[in-house]
Amino acid sequence: TPAWGDSEIFVNRSLALGKIHCFGFDMDYTPAAYKSLAYEALAFEQLLECLVCIGDPQEILRYTYDPAFRTRGLVFDALYGNLLKVDAHGNVLLGAHGFTFLLEVEIWSFYPSKFIQRDDLQRLHILDTLFNLPETYLYACLVDFFSGCSRYTNCHGNLFMSFRSLFQDVTEAMNNVHQSGCLKEKTLEDLEKYVEKDARIPILLGKMKEVGKVFLATSSSYNYMDAIMTYLFGVSEAETPAWPWRSFFDLIVVDTQKPRFFAEGTVLRQVNTDSGKLCVGTYTGPHHHCAVYFGGLSDVVCELLGVRGKDILYIGDHIFGDILKSKKRQGWRTCLVVPELSWELDIWAREKGEPWGEEQLKRLDTDLADQYQHTDGSSRGLQVISSTKREIQMPHESVVEQEWASLAPTSCPLPCSQRGSGWEGLPPPSLPLSHCLESNVGWELSLATWTKLHPRAG
Repeated sequence: TPAWGDSEIFVNRSLALGKIHCFGFDMDYTPAAYKSLAYEALAFEQLLECLVCIGDPQEILRYTYDPAFRTRGLVFDALYGNLLKVDAHGNVLLGAHGFTFLLEVEIWSFYPSKFIQRDDLQRLHILDTLFNLPETYLYACLVDFFSGCSRYTNCHGNLFMSFRSLFQDVTEAMNNVHQSGCLKEKTLEDLEKYVEKDARIPILLGKMKEVGKVFLATSSSYNYMDAIMTYLFGVSEAETPAWPWRSFFDLIVVDTQKPRFFAEGTVLRQVNTDSGKLCVGTYTGPHHHCAVYFGGLSDVVCELLGVRGKDILYIGDHIFGDILKSKKRQGWRTCLVVPELSWELDIWAREKGEPWGEEQLKRLDTDLADQYQHTDGSSRGLQVISSTKREIQMPHESVVEQEWASLAPTSCPLPCSQRGSGWEGLPPPSLPLSHCLESNVGWELSLATWTKLHPRAG
């Protein structure tokens, strides 16, 4: 088996690429990969400024973005102000209040049976997109600030600072930053700083067009998308491309408002690519190559390109807006982009070089399954199961501990002594990394990733 790299593809079910006649792309974090640290820091700064504008205290501006904290798949509890690591069944695995990690006894006190209802969206906010990364760190900063500030920890007259009001403020700030266009404006001012440029993109799209049709469906506006794609395809005043970027796509749809695009949709309109403005009226004509459309419904893709849902492989980074909705409502085949897997696979690759490797893990996994199947519930049988579990966990824990130790607290907005001691007494992860990769890819990241949540974890 070849060594894993940063661009490997994993399949959850068999897929015959020979039956795929149409390839679709989202834009953000798909062909347009942002330089994470710079882009997230920019978004974080704008969120803080927006919060101050709507009334939050100036003191929060002293916080700076900490990349060691960033991870996807966490849940913010608007009742208690906790960030939680939760599995697919609602079991609470880890928790943090601000920068203080919760002990197991504290988790039990907040969440009886260490369980939450993941579908309680009035209380729980799932932070599962790459755009949520600065928002995740912002929640920790604000909870840390307001919990430690005497002006807000007690009631004052008719005012009371709740975590729900904090959640509403952050939601308003997020909407303002993205909908006002200020984040996009800053991005366009310095594309080299914020957007990765990969010369292989035109080559990939060209090869796809040789065997099928290619379309782009993004929620971004035309003007923003045009600037990003022009940059990615190397077009500048000093460069004259052989082909304009639009020629690589058979269909381009902007402002799709996903996931609405896969449900009721919006009015389909044509975009004047010279002015960037919309043409008057609903578009009902035939498809024109290189034309750009606004809004519409996902059915339009099949109608204009003459393909069926099963013919399409759609590639995106948003598990809900791109992957689940397109698959369940339209029957499209899907490919989820998960940049963080390269870090997970790096750990796994290092383990493969150890004497205790993949084959040993498979053997122990088989032994554990047999032990569960044939156990009679006796104390002896339970001891054997526990022993096998410990043997599986031990090498993985050592690797995770090495990762913790390698993370230095270089960007703490507050002295580490003020950040609490949430890791003391915290039990080790209960799943080996290999199981996390097999069972969690496609919905959230593994326990190993969340151990990066704080530089003091080592």
